[in-house]
Amino acid sequence: MKRVVHFRLAMLLALLGGAVLMTGLRATESPDEPVKNDPGKVASPMPTWATTAVKPKPLSEVVDKGLAYLISQQHENGGWGQGGGWRSSKGGGRTPESGNVEDPPDVASTCMATLALLRAGHTPKERKYAKNVVKAIEFICSHIEESDQKSLYVTDIRDTQVQTKIGPYVDTFLASLILAEMKGRMPDEKSEKRMITALNKTIGKIEDNLKEDGTFAGNNGWASVLSQGLCSKGLNRARQAGLQVKDETLARADKQAASGLDLKTGEFAAAGRMGMAGMAAPSDAGVGIYNGAAKGGALQDSVNTNRLREVDAKRVLADGKASKENKAKAQKDLDHFADVEKANQAAIGGLVKKLDDKQFIAGFGSNGGEEFLSYMNISETLLVKGGEECQMCDTPVTENLDRIQNKDGSWAGQHCITGRTFCTSSALLVLMADRAPVPLAAKIKK
Repeated sequence: MKRVVHFRLAMLLALLGGAVLMTGLRATESPDEPVKNDPGKVASPMPTWATTAVKPKPLSEVVDKGLAYLISQQHENGGWGQGGGWRSSKGGGRTPESGNVEDPPDVASTCMATLALLRAGHTPKERKYAKNVVKAIEFICSHIEESDQKSLYVTDIRDTQVQTKIGPYVDTFLASLILAEMKGRMPDEKSEKRMITALNKTIGKIEDNLKEDGTFAGNNGWASVLSQGLCSKGLNRARQAGLQVKDETLARADKQAASGLDLKTGEFAAAGRMGMAGMAAPSDAGVGIYNGAAKGGALQDSVNTNRLREVDAKRVLADGKASKENKAKAQKDLDHFADVEKANQAAIGGLVKKLDDKQFIAGFGSNGGEEFLSYMNISETLLVKGGEECQMCDTPVTENLDRIQNKDGSWAGQHCITGRTFCTSSALLVLMADRAPVPLAAKIKK
């Protein structure tokens, strides 16, 4: 059954001209890219706390071409701009290609591109693009360092396409995600300390601005539920990596991720189009896959974290010397973990039932960065659920990727998030979803 589910998803995405999960393209290996710590010759070095849900496939030619495109677009200061497409507010919606609108490097685009490089095994210490990754992390850290202490912003760059479409704080949420996965990977003690300091500042900003219901004031956008999901992923992966993220913070993120979920059907209530000032957030633009994928992905990452946390909770309960207060908290935590697991299973069931719904899978109806990001969330979630039984189709998916990838190696959106940096990075993250980190405890218990 699991094999059929994943096959259907890959086929549907291929038929709709969208992103796909993984491919059977022939692997390529450049002679100047030695693989370290990887007997299987799959360049996917994991942080010490993690493994992968399945054995990753070798990188494909399509992925290599996409990565090369990203490298060609990196600015001298280490950042990436949005890579074309309209720019909100400035220039009345004109495009950088016209020469009338600036396209400066921004944090969100840089985080996405760096995450794609990391998934391919390019860390600050290893492989061909190690120096590019170092420069990118320096760019991200510099923006965080220059930001104020209280607001949720980590950059003074405003009105980017990604901010307008999925929320003004997306830079902050993506920074927490990429920096969390960089823990322990920087080339020296000085750069590691700088990165951790920037990450702790980012987490502090998130915690200070997180409301009781798990949302953020002003996080309005066309589909800000997607950035809300990225926030939850960032917080959870930071905790998985050993960073100090408060239990209450994670509980609030869980509350938001499970909001609107019908435990019987596994479907989330529509949030609607709520991008105007003064209106509720987060919004899903009336597109079901944005809501289901973002919240489902957030719940899965929470479950991954909780499987680490429950080890400590059970230890406290078994400790005869533990105080009543500590035991009561441990039991409360375990009850919460069980509730999140139940919500996660329901959400997965709801997603699986939607895989044959072409309208749901099509999202807004054509490829945009929001669709690619949603497919990444679904891919990472179902891979953890399906484990090594997950099998994908070969030829149809391969042919589709050849068809929708641009000649220069990029992908571009046809609506909303059209910039090639975000679309290329998110498409690559879908293709490399089998390389996303999963805590060892989550893999063992699965």
